[in-house]
Amino acid sequence: MTAQAGCDLDCATSVGAQLNQRCACEVVDVFSLHESIRSAFPEFTADPSVHAHLFSPYALFVDRAALDAMGRVAATVFDVAANPRYRQHVLQWAPDIATHEPGSAGGVLGLDFHLTVDGPRLIEVNTNPGGLLLNAMLVDAVQACAPDAWTTWTTGANASNMAIIAWLEDARQQSGRMPSRLAIVDSAPREQFLYPEFELYAGAFREHGVDCVIRAPEELKFGPDGLADAHGRIDMVYNRLTDFALEEASHTDLRQAYLAGEVALTPHPRAHALFADKRNLAVLGDPVLLGGFGVDAGSTALLAQVIPPTVEVVPGNRDALWAARNGYFFKPAAGFGSRGSYRGDKLTRRTWESMVSATYIAQAFAAPSLRIVHGGQSLKADVRCFASEAGVLLFAVRLYQGQTTNMRTPGGGFAAVLTSSRIEE
Repeated sequence: MTAQAGCDLDCATSVGAQLNQRCACEVVDVFSLHESIRSAFPEFTADPSVHAHLFSPYALFVDRAALDAMGRVAATVFDVAANPRYRQHVLQWAPDIATHEPGSAGGVLGLDFHLTVDGPRLIEVNTNPGGLLLNAMLVDAVQACAPDAWTTWTTGANASNMAIIAWLEDARQQSGRMPSRLAIVDSAPREQFLYPEFELYAGAFREHGVDCVIRAPEELKFGPDGLADAHGRIDMVYNRLTDFALEEASHTDLRQAYLAGEVALTPHPRAHALFADKRNLAVLGDPVLLGGFGVDAGSTALLAQVIPPTVEVVPGNRDALWAARNGYFFKPAAGFGSRGSYRGDKLTRRTWESMVSATYIAQAFAAPSLRIVHGGQSLKADVRCFASEAGVLLFAVRLYQGQTTNMRTPGGGFAAVLTSSRIEE
């Protein structure tokens, strides 16, 4: 595939920054990709318009060095989270259930980065990162406009395989054996925006020899024989719930089974407390504090470089943060999916006052990079690094307009990363 009409660059010889500003090539046939998903799941009858902007036809061009840097950050975050003194410190503000040690790290993280002129900046860590298998499908649909110069970081088949291995290995570490029957669990799963991915996961788990069902939490009951649905025992739950502490009434049976060690739950509440509570970014980005925990100087320096200055919003700093709000992004400590997050320069006094009832962090604003596409449309870009303890699984991008990421922007959605070296065979 060569550069398309409307693209005035030689995509094979241009650097990534130029391509992101001027390359108008569409490298994914989004219609065909949607058709592939629909044909794979004929029973999935959701309104196609709901997913109209799930995928973007465009790619983000990222140099291999930047991807390698993000991979080092991911490995360092896993290493620091294993430090006993770090754990003791961040568990101070965690829910009680996080003190339960299930014996595993918690599966796969999604680390979100903004690419700046000074390198990647880590803005968030997620423990139930949606989109991994959907992006694996996207990767395999890419037809690069300059394949000799720009290619995907890995294949979708490899990313999918490594993801399943990561989740199953996390379960094995908890229970001492590989699961035989697992449930993908979320509230009203068929109504979830990313429900097609649940079906992708179910098929992939079955290909790895594990029976898999998709269930709402209230379909699971805990009794003398363990956790079960109407058809039998379940020994692993792939957890997509956003009630990270399992506090809702409908999650009681799952919570009891987890605390009793009768089910391997991944990701689990302890993982969220150690990785994804946004107050932890203030700790991870503080080299003095981490050094006091015994974290090596190289790791502390790396995290201090890539994490924008972050503080918890407390009564003593609220006035100063309001005065300096234009330089900050405000996020709820236990939030997800950009809900309740505000860019400081868009924040009204009324909203600011309403935020006092929740725990927030203020993060120095690190502007996302821009991707200019067909017709001069400007899209913001967040890069997500999917990683487990074993290493990086996949890189993906979300292209969007507005304050926060969304799947409502024409031309936006999940997008492929093309990088400056061939896939390593």
